[in-house]
Amino acid sequence: MTRPGPVPPAGAAAPRGEDFVLPGTASAAHGGRTARRSRPRVLVLRALGLGDLLTAVPALRALRRHLPGYEVVLAAPERFAGVAASTGCVDRLLPARAPAGRAVPVSLDWPGPVPDLAVDLHGNGPSSHLLLQRLRPRALLAYRHPGTPDVQGPRWRPEEHERERWCRLLHWYGIAADPGDLRIPPGAAASPAPGAVVVHPGADAAARRWPAERFAAVARALRRAGHEVVVTAGAGEERLAASVAARAGLPPAAVVGGRGDVPFDRLVALVARARCVVVGDTGLAHLATALGTPSVVLFGPVAPRLWGPPDLPRHRVLWGQEGDGPARPGDAHGRVPDARLLRVTVADVLAAVRSLPAPDAAAGTADARPDGRPDGWARASS
Repeated sequence: MTRPGPVPPAGAAAPRGEDFVLPGTASAAHGGRTARRSRPRVLVLRALGLGDLLTAVPALRALRRHLPGYEVVLAAPERFAGVAASTGCVDRLLPARAPAGRAVPVSLDWPGPVPDLAVDLHGNGPSSHLLLQRLRPRALLAYRHPGTPDVQGPRWRPEEHERERWCRLLHWYGIAADPGDLRIPPGAAASPAPGAVVVHPGADAAARRWPAERFAAVARALRRAGHEVVVTAGAGEERLAASVAARAGLPPAAVVGGRGDVPFDRLVALVARARCVVVGDTGLAHLATALGTPSVVLFGPVAPRLWGPPDLPRHRVLWGQEGDGPARPGDAHGRVPDARLLRVTVADVLAAVRSLPAPDAAAGTADARPDGRPDGWARASS
């Protein structure tokens, strides 16, 4: 097979490792041509949810380190502009989101000349590949897929942790990436409830939503034990959060958010300065991980080895799987709570909260597992 040249044709997949020379660099100049602009641009596609974006932070940071002279443009939902800014590795956000019923945006409103480099951190193709290829980037980094045979990236592994997945993609192209490089700063905003236990009952799908009455029982027990408890809600979750708060005997003021997303700087301040977070497999769990806040995370249809927090003393993961089994035993988008999630009891959650280290001790574990690998978790009682 002929080895690819230093700069692939527009829209082509980049060659691997030592063959890969970034367009826009001195090594990529050929035929007497000079760079088209003083600062080349890399477009990164990750137009998904909050947790998806936070699990991609290690890969985004790797790109920033490897491409110090590039403008890093992230294609993601506009409401995550604050999230992107907090990572310290994104220069500009290109608003992009998939319409209802689709996994990939229909188009990208990319301004100006074609991207010098496009990176697919969205999925394994082919739709995400084709979306980027329509912009005719000078090179594309992506996983291979039979639907886009010109993309010669690494093979997709279905049972791989999300943080490691995107770091492995970059490693394949010779870009060093650390899955443990996921922390974001706590920000300067004041917390509305410093030292509180944050309970988040919501999730995008019912399959990952622990029953409201159980969240209420946890909140009620924690309040009786002397903890301040707040209940957070994303857009459209106001009634759920209000129900949990009322059942727990909390005042209406204990609910944060609901009518719309909580402003990101306020959410960061709340979570960063919380005693701990009790949450399902959703975006707020990943925010707690990114901020180093102790957490208890409840899993159901998807194993924590795919989406769980790092195996650090400050995190507890509860999963009702009986024995070893597949990593995706249920439907993550199902319309009823997953059976494994329902096996997690109120007593399990309260015991996990009691076992968490104090905030000062938890902060000291930040570098205990620099690889960020989620190798262990607690199992729910039968």
